[in-house]
Parts: sequence; C-alpha cells; structure tokens
Amino acid sequence: MSVPLLKIGVVLSTMAMITNWMSQTLPSLVGLNTTKLTAAQGGYPDRSTGVLPANPEESWQVYSSAQDSEGRCVCTVVAPQQSMCSRDARTKQLRQLLEKVQNMTQSIQVLDQRTQRDLQYVEKMEVQLRGLETKFRQVEENHKQNIAKQYKAIKAKMEELRPLIPVLEEYKADAKLVLQFKEEVQNLTSVLSELQEEMGAYDYEELHNRVSNLEERLRACMQKLACGKLTGISDPITIKTSGSRFGSWMTDPLAPEGDTRVWYMDGYHNNRFVREYRSMQDFMTSDNFTSHRLPHPWSGTGQVVYNGSIYFNKFQSHVIIKFDFRTSSISKSRQLDYAGFNNAYHYAWGGHSDIDLMVDEGGLWAVYATNQNAGNIVLSKLNPNTLQIIKSWTTNHPKRSAGESFMICGTLYVTNGYSGGTKVYYAYSTNSSTYEYIDIAFQNKYSHISMLDYNPRDRALYAWNNGHQVLYNVTLFHVIRSEEL
Repeated sequence: MSVPLLKIGVVLSTMAMITNWMSQTLPSLVGLNTTKLTAAQGGYPDRSTGVLPANPEESWQVYSSAQDSEGRCVCTVVAPQQSMCSRDARTKQLRQLLEKVQNMTQSIQVLDQRTQRDLQYVEKMEVQLRGLETKFRQVEENHKQNIAKQYKAIKAKMEELRPLIPVLEEYKADAKLVLQFKEEVQNLTSVLSELQEEMGAYDYEELHNRVSNLEERLRACMQKLACGKLTGISDPITIKTSGSRFGSWMTDPLAPEGDTRVWYMDGYHNNRFVREYRSMQDFMTSDNFTSHRLPHPWSGTGQVVYNGSIYFNKFQSHVIIKFDFRTSSISKSRQLDYAGFNNAYHYAWGGHSDIDLMVDEGGLWAVYATNQNAGNIVLSKLNPNTLQIIKSWTTNHPKRSAGESFMICGTLYVTNGYSGGTKVYYAYSTNSSTYEYIDIAFQNKYSHISMLDYNPRDRALYAWNNGHQVLYNVTLFHVIRSEEL
C-alpha cells in the first residue's frame, strides 16, 4: 500500500497549495489587493496600483505627495479599508471569495481527517487479509481434499476482493467505497465463522493419518519411477577435510523439507559421540555442532541416519541399535542372527566393518556375512521400527574381498577394492535374485575409502576417503514398462 499512500499524500499537499494560492492570489485577480488614489489632470482622483501599508485599518495615511504643472499639491493617501472599500463591488466579491476559500479550507481539513482515519482502517484490513491468505495456504497443505476445496473457494473470493484495495486507496475520499469494503469484510467474516464451526467438529488425527498414507503412496510411486540401473558415477566433490583416516558422515533421506542436517562420526570403534551440524553449509564452513552421546560405542563405519534415528552396530557384538535423536534414548535393539562380528567378516580394509547398515528407495538394509553362507555376503531387508528381518538374500560374493558396498533401488553394488584404482564391478538384484559383473569407473581420489553409502533423496554417494568427506553423483537408467504406468 506504499504507492497509494504516497498518492494520497500528494493529493492532500496539492489541496493545501491550492488553498494558499487562492488566499494570496484571488485579491490580485480581482484588482483589490492595493489601492492608490491620485489626482488626474482634470482634478478628479484616479485609482492605480500601489503597496498597502502594514495596517490599513488604523487611519488615513499619506502615501506620497508632489506638485503638478500648475503648482498644485497632489497627494496619494490610503484610506482605512472598511470605510473606503465597504461599498466597492469588487471588495465585496473579494470578501465572498475569501469566505469561500476559508470554507473550502475547513472542508479540506475535515476531509483530510476522514481520509487519514479511512487510511488507517484500510491498512489494518490489508494486514488481516494477508494473514488470512497465509492461513489459507497452510490449511490447503494440511487438510483433506474436500476441506481444501472449500478453502480454495474462499481463497478465490479473497483474490476477487484484493484488487479492491488499491482502488479503495485511489478513491478513499469517497465514503461509499469505504462502506462497500466494510460490507465485503463482514460477509467474509461470516463465511469464516461458518467454516470454523465446521472444522471444529473434524477429527484432525484421522486427517493426519490419511495425509501420511497418501504421502507414503506418493513416495512409493515416485521411487518406482525414479529407480533404475546404475550406469555412471561422477567425479568426486570434496565437501570437507576433517577427522581421522576412518569414519562416516550422512544426511537423513527422510528428513522433512528444508532439514539439511549433517551427521558426523569419527573413527570405527570405541567411540560414542555423534556430531550434528545444522546444515550442509555449517558443516562445510564452521565447527559449530551439537554433540550426541550414544549409550554404547559403535563398531565399524556402517551407521545410517533414517527418519530421525541412527542405526548402528554395537561394538563387539552382532546387536543392531536404533537410537532416537528426538528422545535421546534407545527405541529398539535386536540381534542380527548368525552375523559375523569383531572383524570376523569385515570389508577388505578391516576396521570392524562386519555389519554395514544402509538405506535406499526401498528402506533399511543390512549387509553382513555368516558361517552358514561360507563368509559370503548376506543381504537382509529390515523393518525400521522393529529391526526384524523382512527377507534375506544370500550371494556368492566373499565379504572380505569387497572394498565397500551400497544399495540403490534394491540392488547391491560392490567395489573391487578400497585403495588405488577402484571400480564398481559386482551387482546383485534383490528383485530378480540374480547377479552380474559390471564395470563402472569410480575415482578413488584420496586412495583409502572406509565408508560408501547411497542417499536416495540426494541421489548421491557419501564417502569417507582418507580423512576427506566426499560426494559422488550417480546416473541411473530406467525403462518404464506399460504395467508400471
């Protein structure tokens, strides 16, 4: 409303200038601002323009004197205004015009006061309308479809009403428009009251559950369309250089929109402190973090943060722990039956990396090895709430020969080493329970990878490479079949 307010100020300023001009200029327009009387050649007085004395009503005053050609004295005098000009028609006209100017000035002042009052009212109404518009947007995002439709209808009414505000500012001197605006607002208030009564009786918990269910279905649909086969890995992007040679770092793939917290865990054993950085920018540029103390030290570098909790392998055990950051407590723990631990079936680089937890578009996974499978990799899908195994797959790839591994769209990808020249060369698909040997280049920039995990939200690989925190973008190829549409 800043532009219309400026326009109103200009209008009022212009009115004041017009009033001042009329009071100063009208007398001169009608020829009565001054009066000078002189004697003409015929002996009769003549009227010409001169300068009035400071107070012409006090008495007669001699303005100037001189002699004419015959030696007679000619004087210019100023008579008191009331006695001299009381019968002058132009003086009466001037007095009437001055009275009209005074009346106009008073009317303008009254109109100015009313305009200022209406302006304050309009400003308040604009703030209220903007607040209502924000509330409508929030309601649209959080309530079920039929309620949202009603709010959209009201929002449409608001959009029709909003153009009246600049019109009202342009013509707020007209009281009728102000009254019309008040009536519209009263009608809107009535509609909102009815809607509030309707919403008061609605079960918001049930609504929240339905919205959550729809979000899950939408996420599953998006994952189905986004999933594909790994065809390429980009050059590494170094985010930060910190910590020891071994460690892990990650973000939560199920974090709410705008939540870019980074979780950082230095070392692979006998440590229980997890750093939380507020954002990726903070992680990159500062050492500002919050420290969380886990109830047990972790083992290896296979931790993962998923939906607000961290999942890790308890040191020197085959126990998996789910620790909730919101409550700072263990929400679930469970043994991973037959899984090797304490460097029994680690990755090629060692470091108590027997159990590797990871997530992809399908959920939470555990990669480990067992005596029953002759030390080859076993892949199990876990229930993130109970930690129970939903289904397991046994592979023919020895765990000790793998450099690192990660899951993408239900397929386990394994690297051929952890130092020097590295590539992704083995893939096991849980969808078809088959494997294949592949050849995807993977740049090992700092020559010692001790952690490699995929984040489905970022569609990127997070790596800890010899004290460097590194990101890799991935390329997926997917052919959409007709039955998936």
